[in-house]
Amino acid sequence: MECYSEQMCSIFVDGELAVDEARRLRDHLATCQRCRELVDALRAENRVLGESLHELPEEAADPVGFPRLRLSRVWGDLAALAAVLALVSVFSAWVDKLRIPEALEWLNPFSADGLTNLIFNLSYYFAHGGTAMLADYAAVVGGLFLLLGGGALLLARRWRLDQPGLHLLIVLLTLSLPSFALERRHAEFVTVAANETVDDTLLAAGNTVRVEGVVNGDLLAFARTLEVRGSVKGDLVSFAKRTVVSGTVEGRIYNFSQSLDLDGELGHSIYGWVQSLRVDNRGHVGDGIVVGAGDISLEGEVKRSATIFAGNADVSGTIGRDLTMAGGSLTLTNAARVGGNLSARVRQLKDVRIADGASILGKRDIQVRVRKSQFTRPRFYLHQAVWLAAAMLVGWLGLALFPGFFQACTQAVGAGWRSLGLGVGVLAGAPVAIVVAAVTLVGIPISLMLLAVYLAAIYLAKIWVGAFLGRMLLKPSGTTRRDWLLGLLVGLLILTIVGFIPYLGGLVRLAMVCLGLGAFAWQLHRSLRPAIAA
Repeated sequence: MECYSEQMCSIFVDGELAVDEARRLRDHLATCQRCRELVDALRAENRVLGESLHELPEEAADPVGFPRLRLSRVWGDLAALAAVLALVSVFSAWVDKLRIPEALEWLNPFSADGLTNLIFNLSYYFAHGGTAMLADYAAVVGGLFLLLGGGALLLARRWRLDQPGLHLLIVLLTLSLPSFALERRHAEFVTVAANETVDDTLLAAGNTVRVEGVVNGDLLAFARTLEVRGSVKGDLVSFAKRTVVSGTVEGRIYNFSQSLDLDGELGHSIYGWVQSLRVDNRGHVGDGIVVGAGDISLEGEVKRSATIFAGNADVSGTIGRDLTMAGGSLTLTNAARVGGNLSARVRQLKDVRIADGASILGKRDIQVRVRKSQFTRPRFYLHQAVWLAAAMLVGWLGLALFPGFFQACTQAVGAGWRSLGLGVGVLAGAPVAIVVAAVTLVGIPISLMLLAVYLAAIYLAKIWVGAFLGRMLLKPSGTTRRDWLLGLLVGLLILTIVGFIPYLGGLVRLAMVCLGLGAFAWQLHRSLRPAIAA
């Protein structure tokens, strides 16, 4: 008979193997000296680890099923967690009711203006600081990981330091060398002089980027202030606090700025997310506009349609085709011209003001948005049913294809603080590793694989936590696939219902993801552990 793998023997030693499989392995040990020595070595390792961490020896050999939990410890942890959740819920409700003065709204990270300001500041400083910004970010994330994850892991008293992930991160940082095949300029003040021509795509980063000459390719700019006074033959991609285009851009503008002012000529369309957009009366857009902004002012000409999502939109120029707007308020002055239909979705009818002299050649469709509870929509229940069916299907496939690993990950959720702390570290640290790996062209495939595993683990986290919760509540006597699926169904239903409780639901979903990620990371570490010599 073929020998069992080291992973299967390790699960057997920990008492986490299914009853039938454990019986077959026990029968195999009676006739196989190699597997018997491997199991003895694993038991010796667990015994040494248990003694070094002052754990009871019998914990390494719990019977098949879920680990025995001390009731006093469990209820103490639950009481502490409930107290924290209650305090956070009260604090969240208090913060939600706060009214921030309008003059300070740009400081509020939960508002559109504040979020826009935060993103553009981060974009600027990332480009301006280069790899130093990445190092600072990694240091901050590492500090949070040590503070949150380390504290939780110490409570588990079972953590063993493992460094392959750290070694991988060091290797990726070492390989993080520049590999862009384009012209780059990085300085406090970057300029393309009036008599200068750049014959390739230009990547410019600085406090001020000014183009007075000609860029024959695309222009990618990271700056506090970007000014295009000359000509860009390709597209303009801007991450800046303030972008001013008074020259010519023959391609498209992809803009992520606090403010965008167009006083010149644009050959195609504007796509962007800005705090303030203004198309001056001298500005000309050769195609259309698709923009989300806090404030929009269209005084010039838009050759085709304009689709805008704005808090406040003022139109006093010409739009060749349709105008579609959703947001706070819309104003069309006497000089406004719309060559097609006008569609607007606002909170109140009075938020749409159309002057008598405004010209609209097509139909007018003004709708008032009425917010309905999602629980009154049949589509909501259909989505939840599809979500539950998909999760059950994934759980069934996991049990059918990888029964040992799936059950071991579910069991690892019961480790509590260990899984929670490790999950916090994975949730915060994995994006850093992905970004670091993607810095070089060689590392892009690695980053894509890491991203795929990361997203898959986040999705599977709810399945492992749901299966653990369901089996803990049902306490099934058997370990058949049917028992596992029934527990998974009950657990997912509970998590789904709790997830819709205001404030508390978000915290529960976060804890669920962290627990599942931690269980997956721990079991993956055990699976990849080098084989112990017989």
